[in-house]
Amino acid sequence: MTDIAIQVKGLSKYYRIGKREGYLTLKDSLTRFCSSTFNLFTNKEKGESKEKNNYIWALKDISFEITKGEIIGIIGRNGAGKTTLLKILSKITEPTEGYAVINGRVGSLLEVGTGFHPELTGRENIYLNGAILGMKKVEIQRKFDEIVAFAEIEKFLDTPVKRYSSGMYVRLAFAVAAHLEPEILMVDEVLAVGDAVFQKKCLGKMGDAAREGRTVLFVSHNLGTISRLCERIFWLDGGRVAKVGSPHEVIHDYLYIPASVTGTWTNSFLYEIEPDIKLLSASIMTADGVPRAVVRFDETFNLEICYEVRTFSRSPWTLLFRVSDSTGAAIFTSWDIDSVNEEKSKEIGEYRAICHVPSKLLRPGTYSVSLGTYFTNTNMRMSNFHEHLFHFEVSSVGYTMNANRGGVITPVLKWAIQRSND
Repeated sequence: MTDIAIQVKGLSKYYRIGKREGYLTLKDSLTRFCSSTFNLFTNKEKGESKEKNNYIWALKDISFEITKGEIIGIIGRNGAGKTTLLKILSKITEPTEGYAVINGRVGSLLEVGTGFHPELTGRENIYLNGAILGMKKVEIQRKFDEIVAFAEIEKFLDTPVKRYSSGMYVRLAFAVAAHLEPEILMVDEVLAVGDAVFQKKCLGKMGDAAREGRTVLFVSHNLGTISRLCERIFWLDGGRVAKVGSPHEVIHDYLYIPASVTGTWTNSFLYEIEPDIKLLSASIMTADGVPRAVVRFDETFNLEICYEVRTFSRSPWTLLFRVSDSTGAAIFTSWDIDSVNEEKSKEIGEYRAICHVPSKLLRPGTYSVSLGTYFTNTNMRMSNFHEHLFHFEVSSVGYTMNANRGGVITPVLKWAIQRSND
């Protein structure tokens, strides 16, 4: 019996760029067929060149093997092909080229509400998902109480899931995917919707699944979590496997080889996932407005973010950035609503936001900056969140503290000391 859970050879997938076409009439279909046939014989090379420009390779020539019981992390920037890979392995979409051999029953959680029917209740969707996974009714009933307890939705079990919040969706979806005993569990970044306590439960459950001999594929931008949980990491870049190896070496190369310490970033993406707000650029600045890649430990600095409101949005939204250390662990996240109380302008146009970072906060070292926008509607969705876009350095100049001081930050706090009898 083979120990290979997943075998992938030459896997490739391309998508057409542009607007989705509506349904065609019979007349339209016949006209298009005749035109394409004529072009085939009269101007084939020109047609092929135009056709190629309308497509993008989400995956290109991916090959790897995963043994049973492994926990594999998949990292990469937005658009690297991570979700496309899981969709192909989950048989949601077909590859353009190559093939994948899956040895075992697959349970996947790729987005909020995957596999749920909105009109059915939570109870009914548990049985529906179990049936999709090939489980018998007796097997589902045996795990039913455990699923409900893990998801913590007892009060809403007989409520249609269309009335669930995003967090409730995720709790139930993960509980079903993890407890109905798939031999291969695939989880995308949907756990970011849940609260911290539930995320911890999910990570523990994935660890339990691996110890039971099941295979786990975990896509995440949380490099600290993925380095603790996974045995190997696949780094995807531009639809290709850039590196495979231990968490330490892959994360180090992912953070520091492709992006030098520049202190600035300019958006060069060809397209945006969400067109409402486009991030244009970001820079580390001194207090007097001078761009810097390296700042002193004892000086304040600013993070300047330029963005464009491209369409009117009825949903409230906020701008945020995250600073991470050399291991990819998040040091802190700041939101523009932390100090800006008035409603952000929704008028179309370009804006500049400046966040002031105090001195003597970050230890000397190299840090990365991630940027994003967050829509606080009912779906509470993250939009255009780009991980580790650029790096800056905090120098040891002005660092007069004890070198053995622990912690990831070094805030200088005010103390007061009094005699007990004063």
